[in-house]
Amino acid sequence: MTSPINDILQASGAAPTPSAARKTGGELGKDDFMKLLVAQLRYQDPSSPADPSQFMAQTAQFTMLEKLTNLDDAQQQLVTAQMQFGASNLVGKTVSYTGADGKQATGVVSAVTFTGSNPTLKVGNTDVPLSSVKEVRSSTAG
Repeated sequence: MTSPINDILQASGAAPTPSAARKTGGELGKDDFMKLLVAQLRYQDPSSPADPSQFMAQTAQFTMLEKLTNLDDAQQQLVTAQMQFGASNLVGKTVSYTGADGKQATGVVSAVTFTGSNPTLKVGNTDVPLSSVKEVRSSTAG
């Protein structure tokens, strides 16, 4: 049994391949949803047009999907900003971290570099990813 959506996609030549149309989690993205909506409108039967309430529901779903995507993007930016702010507050503090060789080391943070999503601390001559920090102490503590 075929679904009307599959029929529309086959007729439009827009039938997605399983790997290309799906995002990594096996979900359709907003571009896929828009393609389906446009294909449905393009290939609907003129003598029996789509139900207006169904069209409005689909439009509302697309709008909600777009807003959720924008919210996710904003949340990612907020997390990145929080990590940068937190890392910048470590300048002048003593940190304990796991080095690239797997050994524990300690030193004072002299600078922070912001490249990518994980800030890098400069401890002596060593670049330390923020995710490797295990403990933070005030440098003035005795």
